[in-house]
Amino acid sequence: MATVELRFSAQPEHVRTARLVAAAVARRAGVDEAVLDEVRLAVGEACSRAVGLHQNSGISAPVLVQLIEEEKQFSIEVGDEAPRASAGHHAPGTRGDDPDMDSEEDEMGLAVISGLVDDVEVTAGEHGGLIRMSWPTTPPATLLP
Repeated sequence: MATVELRFSAQPEHVRTARLVAAAVARRAGVDEAVLDEVRLAVGEACSRAVGLHQNSGISAPVLVQLIEEEKQFSIEVGDEAPRASAGHHAPGTRGDDPDMDSEEDEMGLAVISGLVDDVEVTAGEHGGLIRMSWPTTPPATLLP
């Protein structure tokens, strides 16, 4: 299992860099070329959401993105440190139990992510939140001599 970790200041201008890095690592991991645009868009939405949560909460800590290459799967985890009122899982496209978030913006971002990614999990608690997205990979083709 190989992992690439990216930390960036919670500034919108860094989201583009995260998208580009995620697409490059996904390609190398064996994610289908037809899905790379979806990977890029989903990472952009998740990172933009984390940046917004940090800025709205006055958190100076960086946003953390982990790109995880496993045997038959590529996963991306985008974490934020914005505290939520209660921990737990909630379905993408819903606001969960967090009354402090701009629910319309949050719902839109999560709905976009869930529309782009079949395997997505969103968690949130008193120490922050995490969006975990996964895509299947195919092994690289072997060239015959």
